[in-house]
Amino acid sequence: MGLTARLRTRSEVMADNIFTKIIAKQIPAKIVYEDDRVLAFRDIKPEAPVHVLIVPKREITNVTEARAEDESLLGHLLAVAAEVARREGVVDTGYRLVINNGRDAGQAVAHLHVHLLGGRALGWPPG
Repeated sequence: MGLTARLRTRSEVMADNIFTKIIAKQIPAKIVYEDDRVLAFRDIKPEAPVHVLIVPKREITNVTEARAEDESLLGHLLAVAAEVARREGVVDTGYRLVINNGRDAGQAVAHLHVHLLGGRALGWPPG
């Protein structure tokens, strides 16, 4: 980095991530649910027959970065996950919701997201 380099703002970092581009419809995705606050789409590298990512449209990096005013949105993410599970037909057999928070937890994209996994027996603990 040169002397004139500057740190990127949070908005600039978020604008670079793939989920923000999917939300903006700049990158195609197989969308299974959308409303004014949340977008849900199929994972491109599924870990189960049903693997959907549910992301808030608002910029939140991870659970640690969520604020008190995000409480309603966080609850909405889980309610949408339940609705998507119903639509995907995994309610009766069961499904798993996963939120990775930080690099060591496996968070690969700096945008809060919930993984919905189902359609097969899922072992515990996860690998």
